[in-house]
Amino acid sequence: MAQLDQLTVRGFKSIRSLEGFEPRSLNVLIGANGAGKSNLLSLFRMLEYLLTERLQLFIKEEGGAEALLFGGRRRTADASLALGFDGGHYKYEFSLAPVAGDAMAFAREYAYPIDDAEWLDDPNLQSFPVVQGPREWRGHEESRVTRSRAGGFVSHVLADMREWRVFHFQDVSRVARVRLASAVRDNRRLKPDAGNLGPFLRVLHERHPEQYRRIVDAVRLAAPFFGDFLHREEVGERMELEWFQASEPDAVLGPLQFSDGTLRFICLATLLLQPSELQPSVIVVDEPELGLHPHALVLLAEMLQHASHKRQVIVSTQSADLVSDFDPEDVVVAERRDGASTFKRLDAGRLQDWLEDYALGDLFRMNVIGGGPSR
Repeated sequence: MAQLDQLTVRGFKSIRSLEGFEPRSLNVLIGANGAGKSNLLSLFRMLEYLLTERLQLFIKEEGGAEALLFGGRRRTADASLALGFDGGHYKYEFSLAPVAGDAMAFAREYAYPIDDAEWLDDPNLQSFPVVQGPREWRGHEESRVTRSRAGGFVSHVLADMREWRVFHFQDVSRVARVRLASAVRDNRRLKPDAGNLGPFLRVLHERHPEQYRRIVDAVRLAAPFFGDFLHREEVGERMELEWFQASEPDAVLGPLQFSDGTLRFICLATLLLQPSELQPSVIVVDEPELGLHPHALVLLAEMLQHASHKRQVIVSTQSADLVSDFDPEDVVVAERRDGASTFKRLDAGRLQDWLEDYALGDLFRMNVIGGGPSR
């Protein structure tokens, strides 16, 4: 698994310049509404679209170049992103510039190390060694790195990046996908909205019983009435998430019988306690605390820390109670200054005296560590 250890962002939404940010195994973003937390997370959503050659769709969904460029196209010429992996041994960089129709195109796309694709396309050069150097493309609308077929970046980094997802479990309404029947065969990876939760839990029950049991035990701690999920021997092409209460094991219930908070917690437990080989190498979760009881927040913090032992976790939150369960070095404070988003990782040494009398969440409430509303 490639370790993302450096991130530079320029000219993207509210981020005028974020230079050399160093993601850790666990990164907890806090800040006021509008500080820029969601804009930083949306970079990972953009990468999902970019690496599946759907970048133009992402640009349209976000409102075009005018909405994506910091201050609009009159103020910012292009938006750029640079990712460094494994101490700089692998790099991926690109910049997007506005073109006609409020669209955007690659002013530059760079990956290292990677093969020279032109060599591979020439049958007369197949016997020559593959060049393991940089590769740069310009002027295209969809990513070129996705079409490369060899090189260290492709073999070590690109496959991992294609699995990155931003998970949102906020929508658990009666018509949300997580409460509806889904295709049984849709069970390879948990969807970003948990729309395939039933089939995915079924395959965990069959193939990964230890991790499945951890998920069930965690749900029982958050919701003591919960018994287990029901997995019928024979199902059709589609299935619902079925379960039963501990006190009534013979009464079959469905996803509509879960409260919003309980269902969100089940989604989170499944994401964070599933086998690590099924998880993305970078797990991004936006405001997971919504609707959770304070006791469930303690469990959530433990699950986030558990997942970060083998994967990188980036999570945004507004919950001071949740923040109290992390170390200061895990927390990154987002703020707006002069109209631009800034991101600063906390320094435990500078907070030592405060932490003798207060929890970290208390310092968040008091705006000692920043992250409060500002002009």
